[in-house]
Amino acid sequence: MTTMLKLNRVTRTFGDGDSTITILDELSFEVKEGEFVAVLGPSGSGKSTFLSIAGALLTPTSGEVTINGRTLAGLNGRELSDLRLREIGFMFQSANLVPYLKVEEQLQFVARLAGMNKREARRRADELLERLGLRHRAGFYPEKLSGGEKQRAAIARAWMNQPSILLADEPTASLDAARGDTVVRMIANEVKAQRKAAVMVTHDERMLHYCDRVLHLQDGKLV
Repeated sequence: MTTMLKLNRVTRTFGDGDSTITILDELSFEVKEGEFVAVLGPSGSGKSTFLSIAGALLTPTSGEVTINGRTLAGLNGRELSDLRLREIGFMFQSANLVPYLKVEEQLQFVARLAGMNKREARRRADELLERLGLRHRAGFYPEKLSGGEKQRAAIARAWMNQPSILLADEPTASLDAARGDTVVRMIANEVKAQRKAAVMVTHDERMLHYCDRVLHLQDGKLV
């Protein structure tokens, strides 16, 4: 199977006055196509730093990050931005939908950024909204959606450009158990059906049965 994301001996340190704090310590990790991996760890363990480096939002102090066969070292800002747009879908604790865009417009906006033509963008948006049970909400603004509907809209937006990798940061944090289960199940189904890869940082152990692997971030390493 193709390796979609690989971190090789990644270290990330931050300066704190006269001292240096090591958040990630020669961490190695990879996720393959069709695989859904959960990462657990207490607050302050470095989960957000790990996800930011995996998503090309933060540069490691040392080590190598490879996304879909492309090593990030040496890429300039524009190249990194383009790679994030085309290869990575992001989901956050809150859906982070644009308040003045309707659900279908959220998806169309991302498609325009990626240069997708209007006909293909419309077809892709309709397909995703139908699959995620949101077709009847396509013309609604975020304020009219329930919490679960907002997160489903966020999933649709994250998958809009058919990225290789989905990175989800506590996607069930604002949802009750039933809605959280629906959202994580949908992520798992998309990963399998589309042969993508997903990494979910979470505290919610109720959702782990949907994942292929569960790793714990301890002392800057994944175990």
